[in-house]
Amino acid sequence: MYGQNSAEVDDMFQEICIQAWRAYPQFKGDSKFSTWLYRVSINTAISWIRKEKRHRHGDSEDEKLYGIHDDTPFYVEEEKKEQVSALHRAIKKLNDVDRTLVLLYLEEVAYAEISEILGLTVNNIKVKMNRVKKRLKRLIDDDEANMI
Repeated sequence: MYGQNSAEVDDMFQEICIQAWRAYPQFKGDSKFSTWLYRVSINTAISWIRKEKRHRHGDSEDEKLYGIHDDTPFYVEEEKKEQVSALHRAIKKLNDVDRTLVLLYLEEVAYAEISEILGLTVNNIKVKMNRVKKRLKRLIDDDEANMI
């Protein structure tokens, strides 16, 4: 979800698998395995992004924005495809924590589990999610206004 293209996604996936393998002996079972794996995956992805940003000096501002790449299936109607694309562009403009929050929300992960993954309270997650939804709407509206 954090890669810009399929090659980067493959590399990041490989790094996540390696980090999960290395960290598994420290898994204590205090949380669900999926929660632990999300946390390892997200931390690895964010570290990957930060490392890549240091190596990507000189690129245009748009190329520096990391986020999910557009893998919308070809059979999705064109209008829906544009809405998904606009959402992807807006998500790319969020900071790491907000982007992670949105992606977990879109994967229908419960607030309680998101709370454990991100190390924030459930109330904080709810407040942040409401703010992020408003910000995404503004970003999408701004994007649409700039396209006209």
